[in-house]
Amino acid sequence: MPKLGMEPIRREALVKATIAEIGQAGSLDVTVAQIARRAGMSSALAHHYFGGKDQIFLAAMRHTLSLYGAEVRGALAMAHGPKARVEAIIRAGFTHSNFRREVVAAWLNFYVLAQSDDQARRLLAVYQRRLHSNLVFNLRPLVGVRSAEVALRIAGLIDGLYLREALSKEVPSGDEATRQVLTALSHEITQADREPLE
Repeated sequence: MPKLGMEPIRREALVKATIAEIGQAGSLDVTVAQIARRAGMSSALAHHYFGGKDQIFLAAMRHTLSLYGAEVRGALAMAHGPKARVEAIIRAGFTHSNFRREVVAAWLNFYVLAQSDDQARRLLAVYQRRLHSNLVFNLRPLVGVRSAEVALRIAGLIDGLYLREALSKEVPSGDEATRQVLTALSHEITQADREPLE
């Protein structure tokens, strides 16, 4: 019988172990037993808390998205003006907690799972809508009517850099990835400066 008060601690340990195991394997080809072993508990207990492997992985992605959302909100609270706010959103995606090897691998596998799993697809859609709406809102004063298309390009570049990192053997460089996206943002703003915002 699980000890009272231990459930949140064990759930968190399983979530962290899931991300670590997927990062090590580079795929979802891990077992609940491997995840449980890394978390220091039995696979029966892991099944008790989450059910199957997909449920554990979805819980891990909810946790990852929750941390990412908190970083975005914190960065936005400290940013002044629309350009600084867009830059804050971009930087939040490439902080060490969001852009380390195991989290990048988890994101790549999350996209794959979303193609066949309704819960993963819905969770991914929520993330994409929030990112898009945050970008559009803050880009509008900078690029005018082009804000939605610029937001799509920036979000696509962020996703692309995660994909490239997942396929790379190098240590992820959040600074370099941030620089790439900020350069693209700068080009978009420069182009908008040459055109009427309407």
